[in-house]
Amino acid sequence: MLKKLFGRKKSPKVFVIGLDCAPPELIFHTWRDKLPNFKRLIDGGATSEMYSSTPAITVPAWSSMTSSKDPGVLGFYGFRNRRDYSYDNRYIATGLTVKERRIWDILGEKGLQCTVVGVPQTYPVKPINGFLISSFLTPSTTNPKVQWTHPASLRTEVESLLAPEVYDVDVPQYRTDDKAFLLKQIYEMTEKRFRVLRYLMDEKPWDFFMFVEMGVDRIHHGLWAHHDPEHRKHNPDSPFVNAIWEYYLYLDKEIGTLLERIPPETHIIVVSDHGVKKMDGGICINEWLRQEGYLRLYDDPPEGHLSSFEKVEVDWANTRAWADGGYYGRIFLNVEGREPNGCIPADKYESFRDTLAEHIKSIPAPDGKMLDNKVFKPQDIYREVRGVAPDLLVYFDNMGWRSVGSFGHGDIYTFENDTGPDDANHAVNGIWIYTPPEEDLGGVSLPPSQLMDFAPTVLDIFGLPIPSDMQGKVIR
Repeated sequence: MLKKLFGRKKSPKVFVIGLDCAPPELIFHTWRDKLPNFKRLIDGGATSEMYSSTPAITVPAWSSMTSSKDPGVLGFYGFRNRRDYSYDNRYIATGLTVKERRIWDILGEKGLQCTVVGVPQTYPVKPINGFLISSFLTPSTTNPKVQWTHPASLRTEVESLLAPEVYDVDVPQYRTDDKAFLLKQIYEMTEKRFRVLRYLMDEKPWDFFMFVEMGVDRIHHGLWAHHDPEHRKHNPDSPFVNAIWEYYLYLDKEIGTLLERIPPETHIIVVSDHGVKKMDGGICINEWLRQEGYLRLYDDPPEGHLSSFEKVEVDWANTRAWADGGYYGRIFLNVEGREPNGCIPADKYESFRDTLAEHIKSIPAPDGKMLDNKVFKPQDIYREVRGVAPDLLVYFDNMGWRSVGSFGHGDIYTFENDTGPDDANHAVNGIWIYTPPEEDLGGVSLPPSQLMDFAPTVLDIFGLPIPSDMQGKVIR
């Protein structure tokens, strides 16, 4: 379907609209006919539910998508990762941790001009053949010592364009109870991002253009309970009940200002790294491990006073497992000869891991009903396991519940997030929309795809060979 387009006199261009956390349920179905620019792309193109990485979170999902490598090959499994097998040596997965080539690196080697804006894990900035503005892990856009563009001179152009305002890579405070303040931040960030995008489209040459808007993710986490009637905290009289819909309508209009600038030979792709679903609550995984005898502390944590795992005194010699909180659970085992005070004999590792996995699967809901807990072994789901992976990855109720790592909740269940207000968790299904130039595909619905299929498909559009180590396939 794509190859017959390659005979054009003009070389193809690819324009990628990245929306962090955008779900197929809203864009393909609920609001499809109410969002004119999305509707135009869908009706003239092809759609697919694009399944995320495991874990289905921003880091590592966008890097998995743009490199066509799974998280095990990439060697990081979330924002915070173990650097080694000690108990407290962690690192944040910035762009320095991405060792695999991403799509713009490959295209740039072929002489194609690339513009990249806001794609996660692009800070610290690395040179590309074109123009780059880094993403939400950038520590500052006002500190003169922090370089967040390539080339460096692009920073001056952006600052001049936005003055006296400053460019935002993210919403500074999205976990807040002040929802009016949250919305103000999201709209200001998005408006400035699209002003910069229009400038880059008008003023800079490009063959491949990709940006990621984080506002979708931030508004979902901050306001999903106001939007979703099935959420346990939903209030139909909330003044913010239509806030997410109104933001999507605004976003559709902003996207329209980009589409009107796109040359006729451009292939358009809309993609998200994962979807969204209501969060029913949290499983206090370390408290559960403690109650079940897998984790031992020197002193019982005081009830009603939250203590992070880092603040408690762990009896490591008698602890067999501990965990990290987050949208998914990460379970680590204390293995003899591997961890400093390991107590699980190495030859019992697999049997213990299997037993613990089955035990975690059996954690019920507060009312005693079964949860759809999914437990993954890295060796079973990745082509290779690099770095220090969790021994088990857990989706509580298939991500209907999050993992809570702190103590002091008084139970293994909590309905408040220990890192600040958060209404939503991630869903494994994101979106893929492909709209070709000068051809109407009629809104065809394709079978589900996987986000590692993104990079091979882009290379195929450009008529370039697909590296043998890419794990995805071309979406046709």
